[in-house]
Amino acid sequence: MSKMIIVGCGYVGTPLARQYLGLGQPVLGVVQTQAGAQRLAAAGITAWRADLAGDDLDALPLDGALVFHLAPPPDQGREDLRTRRLVDAFARAGQPRRLVYISTTGVYGDCGGAWVDESWPARPGVDRSHRRWDAEETLRRWSEVSGGELVILRVAGIYGPGRLPLERIRQGVPMVRSEDSPFSNRIHVDDLVAACMLAMQRGQPGAVYNACDDSPSSMTDYFLAIADAAGLPRPPLIPLAQAPGQVSAAMLSYLAESRRLSNCKLREELGLRLRYPSLADGLPSCL
Repeated sequence: MSKMIIVGCGYVGTPLARQYLGLGQPVLGVVQTQAGAQRLAAAGITAWRADLAGDDLDALPLDGALVFHLAPPPDQGREDLRTRRLVDAFARAGQPRRLVYISTTGVYGDCGGAWVDESWPARPGVDRSHRRWDAEETLRRWSEVSGGELVILRVAGIYGPGRLPLERIRQGVPMVRSEDSPFSNRIHVDDLVAACMLAMQRGQPGAVYNACDDSPSSMTDYFLAIADAAGLPRPPLIPLAQAPGQVSAAMLSYLAESRRLSNCKLREELGLRLRYPSLADGLPSCL
């Protein structure tokens, strides 16, 4: 049985590891902190503590392994030096047989609300998306040189238990009004875990898959639906022109991009059957 390593075994990686352990597949979860290692140990997951930014990675049992790369890039810049260091370690520690990378749909940039499939060109607009694109390109070069199989999931906004903006809503932070709010996309953590497993099992080498549910909606609709489901007051709505200074810079950057993602390839090629095809289906499981 091939070794399985989950690099960045956090919110998505932990339930992913549990699924594989339930199937009798040993898993090694790589985390950055001692608290993360203790969390994995409490869940019965073998932990390996390493900081991709600076620690020696050469002792990781990578040769012939099945690797999920879920670790986030750095917080600044346009390059993902962590992914570059990980790939450098492959040359010394051994080449993985297959790697599934969790990227972001942000690499498409602003698409003006158009429907976007995997043939849409990557035009990242903000630094965080450039970092993910840099990681994709680094991993593509690795695959070409080493022959290791690479599958990329471009993931929409992840929601699930413990991953909702409830505190922001409780604080009454404004949101832009619906007519000014761009299209955005989501996926429930359980469906993303299933997509990860299918990508590892049957994703075509070199393929890219959009990982999202069936129901794009606006960011404002997302916040209103959560407020209603949680029984909280809806956030005040303001024109987009008034948003600077009232919403965070990060939120403003999300509001500057609009796209509706197609998941046809994910469903048809990988055979994913979404448990939560819409936010209305998924929210009750989160509260």
